[in-house]
Amino acid sequence: MNTQMEMRRILRINGEQQEVLEDPVVREVPLTIYLNGQEFVTLLYTPELPEMLAVGFLRSEGLIRAFDDITSLRYDEEQSFIFVETQGSKLPEKLYGKRTITSGCGKGTVFYSVLDALKSNPVESDFTLSVQQVLQLMKELQLRAELFRLTGGLHSAALCSAEKILYFCEDIGRHNAVDKLVGLCLKHEISLTDKVLVSSGRISSEILVKAAKLGIPILISRAAPTSLSIELAESLGITLIGFVRGRRCNIYTHQERVLV
Repeated sequence: MNTQMEMRRILRINGEQQEVLEDPVVREVPLTIYLNGQEFVTLLYTPELPEMLAVGFLRSEGLIRAFDDITSLRYDEEQSFIFVETQGSKLPEKLYGKRTITSGCGKGTVFYSVLDALKSNPVESDFTLSVQQVLQLMKELQLRAELFRLTGGLHSAALCSAEKILYFCEDIGRHNAVDKLVGLCLKHEISLTDKVLVSSGRISSEILVKAAKLGIPILISRAAPTSLSIELAESLGITLIGFVRGRRCNIYTHQERVLV
């Protein structure tokens, strides 16, 4: 049984024709994360890899640094709760009152400020890609997006080397898809300084900040970046590539990493 979608009866109208049929619809469910005994945040997500989503979210927000920081990780499928215990005793007080409802799909929630991002160390990496590799990685991402082709309701994200996709995730939210990847990388101790993040969705400042915190040097998207994400990418040493479609792409920042 596929837990990421369900069938719904619909009336499809096409010109003068009408048809009643079963249509696949992507599932959207809440996932509540409890951190060290306190209710922390509820994410709306597509039910796959809930543990990795929780781990990736905590890493992206700077609450853990490594998978070993977690002393206990338990998923209650019936209630859709994740219970995480870490070596820290309680939530940092600075997070209270700092919640931001972002522009991300699925009402993505992050705890960050632009000033925090600007305090991050610039990404230093001599990792490079050819234009052909950029185009090929996007092609591979689209080929793997089977649930998107079925439902039309998911974003895709992949962590890649220069040659291939290493991990692939889909979710209703762009942020969630990326955080699932982060959780997988943390669990398997994958170095990110010579990797590429490929996304089907637009690159907003929140996604850019996630990459900066992790030291990912290159971001590729089929869609557009925002003005703030471009400014942050320039200052944080990240190569930002958008509108990767067919044989074309736009390189917005740090072009030296792309071999043309």
